[in-house]
Amino acid sequence: MEEYFPKSLNKILVEIWGLYNFSVRYFREVLKPPYEVKELLRQFFQIGNKSFGLVSITGFIIGFVLALQAIPTLEPFGATSLIPAMISIGIVREIGPVITGLICAGKIGSGIGAELGSMKVTEQIDAMEVSACNPFKFLAVTRVTAAALMIPLLIIYADTIAMLGGYLALNIIGDVSLTLFFSQIFDTLTYEDVIPATIKTFFFGFTIGIVGCYKGFNASRGTESVGIAANTSVVISSLMVIVWDMIAVQITNIIF
Repeated sequence: MEEYFPKSLNKILVEIWGLYNFSVRYFREVLKPPYEVKELLRQFFQIGNKSFGLVSITGFIIGFVLALQAIPTLEPFGATSLIPAMISIGIVREIGPVITGLICAGKIGSGIGAELGSMKVTEQIDAMEVSACNPFKFLAVTRVTAAALMIPLLIIYADTIAMLGGYLALNIIGDVSLTLFFSQIFDTLTYEDVIPATIKTFFFGFTIGIVGCYKGFNASRGTESVGIAANTSVVISSLMVIVWDMIAVQITNIIF
């Protein structure tokens, strides 16, 4: 155990340093021409469109279940009218961004890690370098940028679908108009709720993209490393989503 712990700690520190250098390289390359616009748009489609169905189902279930759980708790107190406000704050601040971020970490992070890992072990990335093409610019910058911009949009969409799910759940026990439901939501939400919750989603997207690309680019030789790259991408991305959320909550509490 005494010998294993230093090795594990050393491995963690090496991973952190590698991710840091990879991130620094991304910021150096992202604004430097040439710009791979066509590949960037393709990645927008890959990340956004192909995650659309999963995010829709997840968002609907979040709102529907949250409302169903709140109804029997608040009904004895005659406080069911507060459910739209509770749903809106809970979903927009925490539940929507975190759960959707974790879903995206599993879907998008694993996909990026496996795709780039397979390209690495089959020497496609090396072939791009020999062909005087910048594989980091073409593969990593486009995927990280697309993830950082598209995942926040997916989270906003999931929040909206979650509120619709809550509206349907409320209509199981009574007749609530859609106009009244959303008017209560907009009366409850403030800029202090929406802005910090939206800003942290960009960090979620950037982290998911950068971790997936880093693990894919550093896959070892052999097909087994492709699965390892995909698995570790999901684990690290999911952990970092929770860490970013914890940091964002602390900063929000200090500022507001």
